[in-house]
Amino acid sequence: MKTFTTPAPHWLGAGMLGLMLAGSVQADNHGMAKDIVDTAAGAGQFETLVAAVEAAGLVETLKGDGPFTVFAPTDEAFAALPEGTVESLLEPENQEQLQAILTYHVVPGKIMAEDAMAADSATTVQGQDITITTMDGSVMIDDATVVQADIEASNGVIHVIDSVLLPE
Repeated sequence: MKTFTTPAPHWLGAGMLGLMLAGSVQADNHGMAKDIVDTAAGAGQFETLVAAVEAAGLVETLKGDGPFTVFAPTDEAFAALPEGTVESLLEPENQEQLQAILTYHVVPGKIMAEDAMAADSATTVQGQDITITTMDGSVMIDDATVVQADIEASNGVIHVIDSVLLPE
């Protein structure tokens, strides 16, 4: 089994959450790609993710140097969670739980789709492993399908997924 592992300082865990904010659009500013947070905010399909990153206090970390790989759920993915889940997670008293969920979507380093497809798993910033499978031309991260891959940002890469990953 091939697993991606990268040693990362504790602060990096919080930063990885920001990667989840990455949008499906690679923005350009005078030849320089925007960071993950700005890319996500400008994409139009990650409003819930951006709000979650803000509520979790991870914006500045995710604007950091990285590199990060983020598996970013769309607004539709968050909408598919049980009613009231997102609202509850955004409340200040649930910040730790929100951080754990968001950091489960982030892997240290820049892992492009081709490299991810060659692996069976990767260790997230949250500390648990995600499972990576490929079948019928689709890449699955746990139970989520990658719907768009390799969106590069100045501090990492974003892979858009169709559901929210939940750690055990």
